[in-house]
Amino acid sequence: MKKNATINASVTPKGSLEILSQIEVEKLKAVGEQGLYPLFRQCALAILNTGSDSDNAKTIMEAFADFEIEIIQQERGIRLNLKNAPANAFVDGVMIASSREMLFSALRDIVYTETERCAKPHDLDTSSGITNHVFQLLRNAGVLHSRENPNMIVCWGGHSISDVEYKYTKDVGHALGLRGMDVCTGCGPGAMKGPMKGATIGHAKQRHNQSRFLGLTEPGIIAAEAPNPIVNELVILPDIEKRLEAFVRVAHAVVIFPGGAGTAEELLYLLGILLEPGNSEIPFPLILTGPKSSEEYFRQLHQFICDTLGFEAQQKYKIIIDDPEQVAREVRQGVEDVKQCRLDLSDAYYFNWTLKIQQTLQTPFEPTHENMAALNLDASLPPHELAANLRRAFSGIVAGNVKESGIRAIEKHGVYQLKGDQSVMRPLDDLLCAFVRQQRMKLPGGTYVPCYHLLK
Repeated sequence: MKKNATINASVTPKGSLEILSQIEVEKLKAVGEQGLYPLFRQCALAILNTGSDSDNAKTIMEAFADFEIEIIQQERGIRLNLKNAPANAFVDGVMIASSREMLFSALRDIVYTETERCAKPHDLDTSSGITNHVFQLLRNAGVLHSRENPNMIVCWGGHSISDVEYKYTKDVGHALGLRGMDVCTGCGPGAMKGPMKGATIGHAKQRHNQSRFLGLTEPGIIAAEAPNPIVNELVILPDIEKRLEAFVRVAHAVVIFPGGAGTAEELLYLLGILLEPGNSEIPFPLILTGPKSSEEYFRQLHQFICDTLGFEAQQKYKIIIDDPEQVAREVRQGVEDVKQCRLDLSDAYYFNWTLKIQQTLQTPFEPTHENMAALNLDASLPPHELAANLRRAFSGIVAGNVKESGIRAIEKHGVYQLKGDQSVMRPLDDLLCAFVRQQRMKLPGGTYVPCYHLLK
């Protein structure tokens, strides 16, 4: 097997987190239960490995098992000495600027999250406390801009999509960019990169020189979906639930492209919020879109929503096929509605405080075999509660597909077991089988082996 090219280098921050306390440095160096070194190393390796053709976090970690980071505190700030780092993050021995920015963004977020956790451990016991924590994390990262009009469009979609679908995401991004919209994604490849790439051209044509390409990720997923280099604002949230809430709180509209289990998880999370009775009067533009070749994908997804959550859930989104310009026009009109609503409610443009998110959607779900088997997939549940539990099921499938911890758990204990009402499990099985047939579960190559079994 060809050995991965590596390099040794020393880097310093530029404009962010240039100093750390002695306690922070010691925690970053520590490898024990309370130490932050393993977490920082994992995130750093993912960032430096941008462009990898693997979406298996375990494989990536093993490929660079000898990668090390030495954290040096010096009189003018900090320095990172990297040993056996991926060479593709460097040009002529100098780290690429975007990689350096994201590396120190990861350091910033990891340090701040730990500081907040230790200082205010009880704040995470309430829904409002969790929302405030998400706000604090985003504010500390400098991504909440109070003087800007609403224009942040969150784009969701799969990392494993066809070339036709990828080109379509660029076309939609281009149409959004021509209308001055900024883009936020999960910051990885595929449908997370395409809209940013298209918007870059759209902004250039309009001489829009303050482009924002916000990437939101979390430690469990970053190695499998390393940030793409277009991202110019990276935030690493501590877990998937806070990442999802951050998406929803900063979004002025959401566009969903074709994807797999992760995209279904995101859609179900948002529907769980929009189906909450207290949110019924709050405008939230949500568009599902793709090229003509993806029409069957959206038909299946639409049917799944109908069969499990019902007609009301289907009314929370629009499906637009093969029309990037219409998507952009719908987004622009939707953003105007959002702006007026924020004015009427005296809510912030940069953070959606008004939207109610139940604590069941905010509490971290650990996809252990026991927790997956215990999920209540009962058709008699209120739609917003069933959406929350289906979201957890898909979250576990994502973990088993690409996250290092999930892959190791599957190797040790076997596949996850999911059970529920036939009226829920049958459409769930149909949707998952379609994802497998369409190679949406992982990047193409080899045969996909499901990490789950549905008990019918």
